[in-house]
Amino acid sequence: MGAFQLPSQITQKNQKIIHVDMDCFFAAVEMLDNPELKDKAVAVGGSPNGRGVLCTANYEARKFGIRSAMSSVEALKKCPHLIFIRPRSSRYKEISDQIKEIFHTYTDKVEPLSLDEAFLDVTNSSDCQGSATLIAEKIKNDIFQKTGLTASAGVAPNKFLAKVASDWKKPNGLFVINPHETAQFAKELPIGLVPGIGKVTEKKCHSLGLRTLGDVHHYPYSWLESHFGKFAGSLYSKSFGIDNRTVGSNGSRKSLGCEETYHSDLMSYSEIEDRLPFLAEELSFRTNHYFNKNPDGPRPIKIYVKVKTNEFNLHTYEKLLRHIPLKLDNERDLIETSKVLLDNFHNMFQDLYNKIDSPPLRLLGVGFRIAANPHQEIERMGQLRLL
Repeated sequence: MGAFQLPSQITQKNQKIIHVDMDCFFAAVEMLDNPELKDKAVAVGGSPNGRGVLCTANYEARKFGIRSAMSSVEALKKCPHLIFIRPRSSRYKEISDQIKEIFHTYTDKVEPLSLDEAFLDVTNSSDCQGSATLIAEKIKNDIFQKTGLTASAGVAPNKFLAKVASDWKKPNGLFVINPHETAQFAKELPIGLVPGIGKVTEKKCHSLGLRTLGDVHHYPYSWLESHFGKFAGSLYSKSFGIDNRTVGSNGSRKSLGCEETYHSDLMSYSEIEDRLPFLAEELSFRTNHYFNKNPDGPRPIKIYVKVKTNEFNLHTYEKLLRHIPLKLDNERDLIETSKVLLDNFHNMFQDLYNKIDSPPLRLLGVGFRIAANPHQEIERMGQLRLL
């Protein structure tokens, strides 16, 4: 194999990106509000008496192999003394809003990924003499002073490496990847630590001879495409430490959604059903945040669901909306909206899953398509089937 070289057609934008990820956020909030839970194994999620699924678990529980998206029944088998707590959506949102206020004191370019994590672009920030590392340290300290919770942060020239870095020294960690280190760091990164690659895909990569991201360089791009489809392009760029996605967007938003990639493939529709309540609730929160921030902005015209198979094939299903949930002022509104969304997601995922012959799935996603003038857009599309 020849010397490691960056292809001339791929260049990295000059960015300073911070990824902030709260440490086991939901469980940490519960321990903050109830100090008696300290040093005990705690999980937030559904009851083990039904088909519950975990949202998250604290580090004490993770010692037993407990993780998010695991069924509550399986979690109880691994840790019989595990304490289950039902999610308190309004409380988590309250603290999440406080954290987002801190982000916006340093930059307007903030891209929340969920209630507990976000990307920040501080490229043009004058705080801390423009040092992204010092800004990340201040943000972590501000969060702790204001909420009593810890966060981990990653600093890098792009979103991909910043997200990897934030997980490098958890909990309460800070890890920095400098521009001159990106190519070598990406080359040596274990393939299973690449965002979007779960346990099943990691095994597939290992069987193909890909144990580090740099192993991608041993094969022609056509080979990557044959095994990873559209994901090949992203994998190839990241193998050189390159990711030119920007944080947020000041342009016209076309969609609003959330998705989850799972450690283990979902093998049946019942496993999909177990995970839908959390997607519906997360989408309700994101919709609420978006409407509060953009009271006169674009509005939803469609609802969509999407799945990605274990072969990286992406499938979507969309429907026009008759009722658009504009009022989400309190927890009751959020709960009602979640129920409406959940009913529709159940039906749409069932139809889509049957249509594609029920393959193992690695990702589920839900969301809205939005437009500046919903009524005009609906008229333009014609008389389509309404919810």
